[in-house]
Amino acid sequence: MTRPRTANRLLAALPRADFDLLAPELETVPLVRDAVLSQAGDQIEHVFFPASGAISLMIDMANGQTVATAAVGREGGVGLLSVLGPSPSAITAIVRAAGTASRIPASRFHVAFNRSPAIRQVILIHVRAILIQFQLGVACNALHPVEARMARWLLHLRDRIDHDVLPLTQNALSQMLGVRRTTVTLLMGNLRASGAIRSDRRGQIEIDRSRLAAAACECHGNMRLEVEEIFSTNTARSRVLVVPDAINESGDAM
Repeated sequence: MTRPRTANRLLAALPRADFDLLAPELETVPLVRDAVLSQAGDQIEHVFFPASGAISLMIDMANGQTVATAAVGREGGVGLLSVLGPSPSAITAIVRAAGTASRIPASRFHVAFNRSPAIRQVILIHVRAILIQFQLGVACNALHPVEARMARWLLHLRDRIDHDVLPLTQNALSQMLGVRRTTVTLLMGNLRASGAIRSDRRGQIEIDRSRLAAAACECHGNMRLEVEEIFSTNTARSRVLVVPDAINESGDAM
């Protein structure tokens, strides 16, 4: 069985025949920093599979406040839950770190989803990974101080871009954390004094990963371990359970 060569882990988990159901409609697009990929209340028009960069999923409140519920990088996708049925997006997806993604019209992705057990399997992987972020995030927001939560989010973004210099402004952090900009400024000063942050200038935050991990709550490590376990378990299962269906549909013995 061959697999597609792609940086996105969900697409890379697909057998070649199932990836080929998507390939003719996939286009590579830039992920521009601060771009809105989907807006809460709007219909989802495209599904994005990031190859690089980082995206935050935001909840918008009626009073204008916002808070991030999850971060997505090359391990996941944006707009995938549209396969559950036509309904307005519940979240706003904002690019926090620039990169690239494979984009496909949502309608075409739905057709392939209905045809392919393998594609349905990778959606299950994504859903489980996002639910882990949602569930632990709810507990973290309720129980942990904002400084530890900010350190957690910085580490989440660092994991997705794999670099210690994060292209992130204090204003973006205040939106993600749901706190005032002045609060972020104070917390950044505390983290800088501890050495967890080396510098914060021109919309870039340079971190010391080990010291930042010491300042963060346990939720970052727990989320990371849970997501990796989901990927390792389900991608291994897809090799066993999905291949016969892929062979039957393609007519090829891969």
